[in-house]
Parts: sequence; structure tokens; C-alpha cells
Amino acid sequence: MDAAIDTPPLPQASAENQASGSSFYAAMRLLPAAERAAMFAIYAFCRVVDDVADEPGPSPDERRIALTAWRADLAALYEGKAPLRIAYLAEHVARFGLKQSDFLAIVDGMEMDIGAPIVAPDFATLDLYCDRVASAVGRLSVRIFGMPEQAGVTLAFHLGRALQLTNILRDLDEDAAMGRLYLPAEALDAAGVTNRDPTAVVADPRVDKACRWVAAKAHEQYALAGAVLKARPGGRIRSPRLMGKVYSAILRATEAEGWAPPRRRVSLGKAHLLWLVLRHGLVD
Repeated sequence: MDAAIDTPPLPQASAENQASGSSFYAAMRLLPAAERAAMFAIYAFCRVVDDVADEPGPSPDERRIALTAWRADLAALYEGKAPLRIAYLAEHVARFGLKQSDFLAIVDGMEMDIGAPIVAPDFATLDLYCDRVASAVGRLSVRIFGMPEQAGVTLAFHLGRALQLTNILRDLDEDAAMGRLYLPAEALDAAGVTNRDPTAVVADPRVDKACRWVAAKAHEQYALAGAVLKARPGGRIRSPRLMGKVYSAILRATEAEGWAPPRRRVSLGKAHLLWLVLRHGLVD
């Protein structure tokens, strides 16, 4: 088995260093020290289980065995017997009441990428994937933010999906190179794209219409997340608000660029990111 799978997760400080310069980093820097450390601990966990699914080398069976081991470690963590490689989560689980089911959902999401690649799933399957790999992270995060239960769960549902759909639309070419195509079948059918080969789909000019179908879904989710935040539900909402503003700006910039080939991966310039931080991250 590839050694990368057995490498312990990044500690919070190292995870923070790796995220430095990203919009995630900017949003997390708005938090007090304890909350920031907890968020980077979750980030470290997500990175290591994501590597199980994505790092080259191991077979699908070996990857599933590795994820099963992480599930066992989570069970031990919640029994107060955390193995060394996951022990860094213990203080944050205790302090913020993080739920084991949300960590397990993240692992389940990573397992969806193992074996046969995800290619043009139906929208219900894509939505489940988004819930596991993004909204589950959101459910952990809103506990750290100290949000009321119902408002926090609702925010995690909508903002997690919005962020994940945005990432899918940014990463078309990278995903196709790995044999993956997260655009749902409904979007491709609406665009008249019948081919399901990822490389062929991303080379088809009609992919732009399919991507705009997905972008409309993402905009709906940003709007619903924004409504939760606009109601000022309590807790430390500046960080999720900034994340929503940054990623929705990325989505709009990507829409303006378009998805017809050839494409370029859109990122916000430092000046634009700073403006968003000043406007949305430093005011209540």
C-alpha cells in the first residue's frame, strides 16, 4: 500500500500553513484561536481522508480498507481511546460537541470516489455526494461557530452544496483527467450532450450549457444560505458569510468566462479578495 495512505494527518499548524493564501484561510483567520484551531483540525482530517481516495498507487480494495480503518479510529475517538493519528481531534470534539456522524459522512463521501469514477451521476446522487463531502463539513463547522442548531444545520445544507457545486464547475478539466465527471446527467441531457466520456464531454462546446444548468443550482443554494445569514441567527457568522461571498464571486467570474473549451480556471485576484474581506469579513 502506498505510504501516503498511512501518513498521519497534518497537525493544525501545518494545515494552516498549507491553506495560507486561500479564501478558506482568509475566512478562518476571522475566528478566535480556539475556533480557528478546531477548523484547521477538521481541514487536516479532510485532507488525509481525501488523499486516500485521490493519491495514486493503492488499489480500490486497499483504499476501502484504509477508509474502514479511519472509521474504526473515529469510533475509538468517541470512546475516549483515540489512536495517535487522530488524537488531535479529541479536544475539539469535546469543546464543540462535534458529531461522529458528520465525520463518518465525510469518509462515506470519499468512498464514493473509489473504484469506478463518478461519471454523470443523476442529480440525487450528486446531491448526496455534496452533502457528504461538503455539507457534513459545514455541520461540523457551524458547531464551532456557535450557531443555533437549526439555523446552523440549514446553513450547512445550503452553503455546503453551493461551495461544492462551484468547485465542480471550476475543476472540470482536472476531474476529467482522473476519469471523473460530476456534471449531472440531467444537465448534460438538457444541453444535448449524450456522450458520457469525461474527456469528450469537457471538449464539447455544449458543456457550457450544462455547466450553466449547474451554476443556476449553485446560485439558488447561495441565496438560501444568504437568507439564513441575513437573519443574524447568532454565533460567529462572519467566516461562513465571507466564504459564501468569495465563492459566489468565483462562480460569477467563471460564468462570465464561460465553460466552452478552451477554458481557464478562474481565481480571484488578491485585491478583489481583500475587498471582499474588508466588506464582508470585518463587519457584523
